[in-house]
Amino acid sequence: MENYRGISYETVLAWVEGGIGYVQFNRPKAMNAVNVKLLEEAYEVLTAYSDDPEVKVIIICGNENAFCAGADLVAVKEMNAFEARDFLDHVHRTQFAIEDNHKPVITAVRGLALGGGMEIILSSDIRIVADNATLGLPEISLGIFPGAGGTQRWSRSASICSAKLYIFTGDFFNAQEAYRLGLINMMVPADEVMDTAAKIARKISRKSPLSLRAAKQAINNAMNMDIKSGCRAEQIAWSMMFASEDQKEGMGAFLESRRAEFKGK
Repeated sequence: MENYRGISYETVLAWVEGGIGYVQFNRPKAMNAVNVKLLEEAYEVLTAYSDDPEVKVIIICGNENAFCAGADLVAVKEMNAFEARDFLDHVHRTQFAIEDNHKPVITAVRGLALGGGMEIILSSDIRIVADNATLGLPEISLGIFPGAGGTQRWSRSASICSAKLYIFTGDFFNAQEAYRLGLINMMVPADEVMDTAAKIARKISRKSPLSLRAAKQAINNAMNMDIKSGCRAEQIAWSMMFASEDQKEGMGAFLESRRAEFKGK
C-alpha cells in the first residue's frame, strides 16, 4: 500500500488501488473518534480524490473494531459555544466533501459507528455494514443532540418517526435494524465488508464518470427540490450527456454488443 501522492497523514490512511480511492480513519486507540486534525486530513484527501481522474470511486472505512466512535469528547467537552460552532464547521465541510463529491462514496463499516460516525455514514452514497456492527446517535445522553447532520439526513434516508425514536432515546441499534429502517444498503459478515465494498466499487468504476457525477447530483437534488424543479434539473443534465464522448461510446458499444470503454469525456 503506497501513500496517496506520497503524503503520510497523522490520523488517516489514504491510498489508491485499481481506481478506488481509500480513506481509512486511523486513530485506533481513540476508536477513530473525530477531532479537528482527522476532519482536516479527511477533507484534504476527499477533495483531492474528487478532482483526480485516476480515482473512480471512494471507500471510507475504519478498522475491524471501530468505523468511527463519534466526536472525541476529550477534545470537545470544554469547548465554549463559539468553539463548538467552529468545530461543526469542520465537520460539515468534511461531510459535504462526501455528499457533494464528484465520485460515488461507499462507507465500509465494521465495529462501532456512533454519533459523528453514524452521521458520516448518512453522508455517503452506498453503505455496507458488518452484521455485528453497533450503530447509534447517542448524543442526547450527553446533554446535547446530533449536530453533524443526523437530524437532517436520517429522515431523508428513512423516516421522521424512526429518527425521533433513536435520537430522543439515544439507543444503540444493530445492522439488522439499520437495514430494516432503510439506513444502509447491505449487511454482510464482518470479514466480508471490505471485499464487498471493493466489489461494488469496481463495478461502479467501469461506468461513465460523467454519468455517475450527473446521476449523483440529480439524486441528491431530489432531497431539496420539488418534483417539477427536480425533473427539470434532471432533464438538463441528461441532455448534456449527449455532448459527451461517453454517451456515444456507451450507446455504440451496446448496439455493437461489446463492452463500453468510458474515458470521462
